[in-house]
Amino acid sequence: MKIALIQSSLLWESPTANRNHFEEKINVIAEKVDLIVLPEMFSTGFTMNPEAVFETMQGETIQWLQSLAKAKRSAVTGSLVVKENDNFYNRLVFVFPSGEIQFYDKRHLFTLAGEDKVYTSGKGKLVVEYLGWKICPLVCYDLRFPVFARNVEEYDVLIYVANWPKSRIQAWDILLKARSVENMCYTIGVNRVGFDDNNLEYNGHSQTVDFIGNYTLDPQETEGVFIVELNKEKLLEARKKLGFLNDRDAFELKS
Repeated sequence: MKIALIQSSLLWESPTANRNHFEEKINVIAEKVDLIVLPEMFSTGFTMNPEAVFETMQGETIQWLQSLAKAKRSAVTGSLVVKENDNFYNRLVFVFPSGEIQFYDKRHLFTLAGEDKVYTSGKGKLVVEYLGWKICPLVCYDLRFPVFARNVEEYDVLIYVANWPKSRIQAWDILLKARSVENMCYTIGVNRVGFDDNNLEYNGHSQTVDFIGNYTLDPQETEGVFIVELNKEKLLEARKKLGFLNDRDAFELKS
């Protein structure tokens, strides 16, 4: 499976400008890819002002994602601010080339920034089946909570979309490798670059780690589109040879 990681600066609370910006980047991808991954809150930046920027599941950004997926014959994923039943969610959407959507609401809200005060936490875990792969997409702060990400579904790929600041980027690098090793899966992290309106600096480090902890894409610090290719045969061979997942603990996760 061929995946495009898009690492970009974000325009603060400007959905139209961000959509245009990402569309320009996507349109210069010269090769066919199966999945395009955008950062967390890609249309607005990591805002705690959802009332000003929220959309619905019938809104312009969702329609844009569906049109993009159909035109590029590629799935697209990333998170945005969604309002539903009077609640705001940091919602990751996975849009299939057909336009079908599956979604995951961020479970672990970032209390340090007050995200828990304005957004509603999700309850469920999403595992998407796409092109013979099982993909578990999660959002930023979820990365710090390994029990929730534990591979009890036999997924093949973890994806984390983020707005993870430069000041804590070492933790980002360490934890992405840890999630790969403990779950014997590919792990993809897509972060942003630049400054936001809170004067937080982001230096990206979008990357891909394989199932034994090796980089298949080293952490990147510049704005750009980075193409990676995942090999399921190698993944399955490693799991069969090493068998670490067979020894995992059984547990039940309560909401």
